[in-house]
Amino acid sequence: MYRGETKMEVLCECPFCGSAKFVAVRKKDYIAWCEGALIQRAFPYLSANDRERLSTGICEECWDEMVGIEGEE
Repeated sequence: MYRGETKMEVLCECPFCGSAKFVAVRKKDYIAWCEGALIQRAFPYLSANDRERLSTGICEECWDEMVGIEGEE
């Protein structure tokens, strides 16, 4: 994030497990995304997991379970 820019936190709740997380973004980027910008272009500073959380709400653990990725043991 950059100094002087308006930031906001978006609460994202996983539709499968109910876990909630705030994702911090620049307000202007959030508006651009809502108006149709690709999420990767609107939020290049977010991790892929945070972009997924923002767009679908799905948390990393549920995503891994859905696609069959097992956690490290």
